Amino acid sequence: MEYRPIKIIISGGGTGGHIFPAIAIASKFKELNPDSKILFVGAKDKMEMEKVPAAGFDIIGLPICGIQRKFSLKGLIHNIQVPFKTIYSEIKAFKIIKDFAPDIAIGVGGYASAPLLSAAMSKHIPTLIQEQNGFAGLTNRMLAGDVDRVCVAYDGMDKFFPKWKIVKSGNPIRADIQPSTPQKRAQGLAHFSLSEGKKHLLIVGGSLGCGTLNRTVMKWISEGCPGGEDVEVLWQCGKYYEKQVSDFMAEHPQPSIHYSAFIDRMDLAYACADLILSRSGASSISEICMVGKACIFVPSPNVAEDHQRHNAMALVNKGAAKMIPDCEAEEKLMKEALALLSEPEECERLGKNAATLAIPNSAQIIVDEAYKVLDDKTHK
Repeated sequence: MEYRPIKIIISGGGTGGHIFPAIAIASKFKELNPDSKILFVGAKDKMEMEKVPAAGFDIIGLPICGIQRKFSLKGLIHNIQVPFKTIYSEIKAFKIIKDFAPDIAIGVGGYASAPLLSAAMSKHIPTLIQEQNGFAGLTNRMLAGDVDRVCVAYDGMDKFFPKWKIVKSGNPIRADIQPSTPQKRAQGLAHFSLSEGKKHLLIVGGSLGCGTLNRTVMKWISEGCPGGEDVEVLWQCGKYYEKQVSDFMAEHPQPSIHYSAFIDRMDLAYACADLILSRSGASSISEICMVGKACIFVPSPNVAEDHQRHNAMALVNKGAAKMIPDCEAEEKLMKEALALLSEPEECERLGKNAATLAIPNSAQIIVDEAYKVLDDKTHK
C-alpha cells in the first residue's frame, strides 16, 4: 500500500480510553508518512486538551458537553446551556472542516466526534470511526449509519453497526506495552525493588484512582494481610486518593506493599506481575491481553451503559480473565486473588488465553482501513 501524504482530522476524547488510542493512530499515520498533516478536535476542558499537545499534535476544542443527570441547581444551569453549546459546536465544526480541508475524518467516540464527523459527511469527506468497547458508545452508534468504515475491538459488534462496514482492528495501545519476557520481568523486579522469590500482585486503579480497589486493599491491610505471607503488592492508588492512602499506610506500615499515585513504567509493572486486579476500560483490557497476564476485573458501575462489564465479560466468556462485581469487591476480591495466586497453572492458563485475544498491530490496521476508504471513494 502506498502511504501518500494526506490530511487527517481525528475527533473525540473525554477519557483516556478515547484519547490514547487516538494518539496511537495519529502516531502511526506520521510514522508511515511524516508529511501527513493531522489535526485533533476535542471537547474544551476535557483531558484531550492537555494530553494531545503533550504528544506533539495540534488540537482545537469545541464547547460541546453532555447532559448532567443528577438534579442540582448547578446541573440545571449546565443543562440549559447544552443546546446552545451544541449549536455553536456544530457551526465551529463546519468552519474547521472548511479551513483544514481534510482528506478523511476519524472519530474515536466522545462528545466532539458527533458535530465534527457530521460536518465532514455533509461535505462528502470519507469517514471512519473506532469503537473501543464491547458495548458501543452512543456517539458512535449515532454516526455508524452514515460513516464509511467502523473499526471495532470485539466480536459480535454487528448488533450495533452495519455488518458490512465492520473491521476488527482491536484497540491501539502504547508501543512499550509488549509480551512479557524473563528479561523484562527481572528488570521490573529491580526497578520496583521487589523480591525474586515472592508472588507479585499488581493493582491498577488508573491515574486518578479507583475508590473500590483502594478500599478493598486498605481493608485487607488493616486485617493484617491474611494469606499474603509470600505476596508482594504493587499498587497504583491514583492521584485523587494519594493523601488518603499515604496517611493510611503511615498507620499500617507493610514492607510488602509498594504503593504510589502513578506508575510511570507500566511495561515493567506488567512484566513482573503474576496477577493483575484492574478496572475493565478498553485500553486496560487491550494492554493486559498484549502482555498475556491473568487478571481479575472489577468493572466500574459508573460508566455509560455498563460498558466495562461488557468488556470484561468478553474475556471471561473465553476463559481469559475472571470478574467480580464492584459491589462484591471489598468482601471477595482479595480472597479470590490470593487463592488464584496459589494456583500458578490457572494464572498461566488465563494469561495464555488473554494473549490469544491481543491484536498487536491495531493502529496499522486502522490506518490501512483509512487509506482503503480513501481509495474506494477516489475510484467511485
